[in-house]
Amino acid sequence: MVTIALAGNPNAGKTTLFNALTGDNQFVGNWPGVTVERREGGWREDPSVRFVDLPGVYSLSPDTPEEVVTRRFLVEQRPDALLNLVDGTNLERNLYLTTQLLELGIPMVVAVNRADLLERRGQKLNRDLLSRRLGCPVVVLSAARGTGVAEAAQAAAAAARRGEPVKPAPLFPPRARRALEDVEILASDHLPAAGRAWYLVKLFEGDQAVDQALGVGLALRQRLEVVIAACERDLEDDREEIIAAGRYAFAGTLARRCLTRGQGGQSLSQRLDRLLLHRVLALPLLAVILLGMFWVSICLVGGWAEGASQTLWQGSWTFLGREHLGVVPLLAYGLEKLSCAPWLTALLVDGVAAGVGAVLVFLPQLATLFLCLTFLEGCGYLSRGAYLLDRGVRRFGLSGKSVVPYVLSCGCGVPGILACRTIRRTSCRRLTAMTATFLPCGAKLPVIALVAGTVIPGGWWVAPLAYLVGVAAALLSSWLLSGSPWFPREDVPFWMELPDYRLPPLGELLRGTGQRLGAFLRKAGSLLLLASVAVWFAASFGWEQGGFGELSSGALSGSLLAGVGRYLAPLFAPLGWGDWRLVVAACSGLLAKESIVSTLGVLCPGGLAGLSLTVPAALSFLLFNLLCAPCLAALAALRQEMASPRHFWFAVAYQTALAWLTAFGVYQVGTLLLRL
Repeated sequence: MVTIALAGNPNAGKTTLFNALTGDNQFVGNWPGVTVERREGGWREDPSVRFVDLPGVYSLSPDTPEEVVTRRFLVEQRPDALLNLVDGTNLERNLYLTTQLLELGIPMVVAVNRADLLERRGQKLNRDLLSRRLGCPVVVLSAARGTGVAEAAQAAAAAARRGEPVKPAPLFPPRARRALEDVEILASDHLPAAGRAWYLVKLFEGDQAVDQALGVGLALRQRLEVVIAACERDLEDDREEIIAAGRYAFAGTLARRCLTRGQGGQSLSQRLDRLLLHRVLALPLLAVILLGMFWVSICLVGGWAEGASQTLWQGSWTFLGREHLGVVPLLAYGLEKLSCAPWLTALLVDGVAAGVGAVLVFLPQLATLFLCLTFLEGCGYLSRGAYLLDRGVRRFGLSGKSVVPYVLSCGCGVPGILACRTIRRTSCRRLTAMTATFLPCGAKLPVIALVAGTVIPGGWWVAPLAYLVGVAAALLSSWLLSGSPWFPREDVPFWMELPDYRLPPLGELLRGTGQRLGAFLRKAGSLLLLASVAVWFAASFGWEQGGFGELSSGALSGSLLAGVGRYLAPLFAPLGWGDWRLVVAACSGLLAKESIVSTLGVLCPGGLAGLSLTVPAALSFLLFNLLCAPCLAALAALRQEMASPRHFWFAVAYQTALAWLTAFGVYQVGTLLLRL
């Protein structure tokens, strides 16, 4: 088995190349940080060759989680070969990482991606010169179009089978090279043969993780410091700057020699950025784009799709002069014809179909929202949004990169939380992960639609209010907690690559939307199904006439579920909804937020309209469920990203307390205003 690692900068096209090589169907977004953990797959043309897609990184310094994952795999597991994918349209910046990969001593092939864009710009790449200067084979490809992909894989497999390590070219000034030679002499007993050049540079930089891995003691480190300090004095620069300057000088010179510039004017991306990044118009345009996305998915599509979905699922319609039953009535009719036991009919109709169906009727709105999010990712605008909002969100202790998790959380909280890995500052990363789920995700959309459509007359404003409250809760919480002992401030400069604009292919849009919608449907077929069955059982069994068993029709008040709900109801009575059915529905949201609607579908066939909720109480119920601790899947992702049990439990407690206090304030103040 031959293992080949795909390494490169963020947004260089590694995931696209990985999909082309392995036949995987992973969605590809046009923003840095799409891949946050490594993935593996066999080559379609030769299953004995295994490709590993590593997270995109700019260097092998362990400053971010993705850099830790990539560095650990390359240094500790040492694949048989490296396929370094570089973006031909940003050759100089990409070659900075290439110089570090060459020092690892792993057989390597450099693949220059986006050859089609270079050709369109009138630029030509001198592949032979680039190969001679780097000391390794160079191939040119277009991962998006599939050209050159097989050649790159074959070259990498051949390099792996030859097993010849790459010898890195000299990068640094003569004085720095002499210092590196002195470091090598002093630490010769500690330096391994494999990757010797890379370890040597890291010892010069003072990388503590490398010191520990090589067993460099205090005495040896002090002798190394004498050599390194002398070099810093002679070159009048910091050790890390000396290394970085040498890499950039080599990469810049090589890129200018190997790539001829085209004669064309401004590119399409540059022309679009003159408008979309305009100093005055940029922020209003960003607001219009985001608000338009929510208006289309919730108001435009939701306005006509909700009634049609309800009819299709629970009602009936006439077509060609014949009446056709919806899913639930048809299921009830079929079970009756099969003479099924009453309890089985009740389970399937009142439990499974009514519970899961109460959520599935909102699929058109969710599909539209997911399609809009996929388009924003694919076209390259998402990174621009992060750049535009960086200055504003920094005042709240966040980073511009926090915008990407926030926008993704509008689709689903899990990928939104996982996207926080691209944030360098630990405190900012934890704050963003903790507050990202305040923004309403697709699973909360049915709850918003339920409240807006059944309790509040003309409630078109409920959805914008829900998103506004989510954004306000995230920003104010970050401002309140940033600088506290839990989340100390860390001043790290913001930088993010702005990819070229592109029109996402239809297949990519459908694949990204389908994967998000598929994840939602899988949850509906597992967690929601389990929740609906559990709620039906707990609502159908209990104590009646001195014994335990299946309850007669209309005896819901004696059920197991009613007992649990009544026990917890005093906690929620100050919020305006002490009815045990609403309490049980809110608690079921910890399993999956969609189950709030499915639970109410089982317990309240007439919906919220039959519970006589006031407008303040309905808003209180909505806001509590929007802001409280997220579903189990999001909690698992949050625990992973927090990397600290103490911070995780603090986040859960804070989210729940904030939700309770917000709902309490809305209900009490709203009730007071209605009495005036």
